[in-house]
Amino acid sequence: MNEKIRDVIKNHEREYEKYYSLLVEWNGKFNLTAITDRSEVYVKHFADSLLGEPFIPENARVLDVGTGAGFPSLPVKIARPDIKLTLNDSLLKRIGFLREVISELGLTGVETIHSRAEDLTDREYYDCVVSRAVAPLNVLCEYCLPFVKPGGTFIAYKADECEEETAAAANAIAVLGGNAARIEKVRLDENTVRSLVIIEKRRPTPGKYPRGKNLPRKSPL
Repeated sequence: MNEKIRDVIKNHEREYEKYYSLLVEWNGKFNLTAITDRSEVYVKHFADSLLGEPFIPENARVLDVGTGAGFPSLPVKIARPDIKLTLNDSLLKRIGFLREVISELGLTGVETIHSRAEDLTDREYYDCVVSRAVAPLNVLCEYCLPFVKPGGTFIAYKADECEEETAAAANAIAVLGGNAARIEKVRLDENTVRSLVIIEKRRPTPGKYPRGKNLPRKSPL
């Protein structure tokens, strides 16, 4: 594990351990994750989520689109109580789990929204939008960039080799008001490199995006 992130997790050991316990408990009721081994959860979920933390501004309003079991933003919130976090997911059971984690950890400045991404209403509101393992980048940009305020940032967590996917998203990024994407390579552990695709919002997104009826996936920009 990245040494700096190891120290962050150690400094908040109680919170991450409680998060892990709740994840395993709720995973027995319905599927939250295929990864349940403690050491793997700590590396592949907690540490991996924390790789994006240095790129999130202080006191930022953060939206996590399609957060699932809270990744990547909830592990970041544990380490960064200064951020104001909104967790979005379309499955009510996941929202129930997230509310339990928030309550048990005593986190403040966190809200949950049960909604499809295209039905969110806080357009151009967030300083930073994050998303991990949700969709190809050209699709994901349509779900996320409309909710980043001009001057804000969208951070997409991707696998190491994402250059081709990022290039394919260039048109979507331009249409939705973003600057050209940059890729930050960050090391998770001795065997794994992660890519963070960082897109700065330069101008407002046209009001017709994101499109409904699953059009971002059916007919990507």
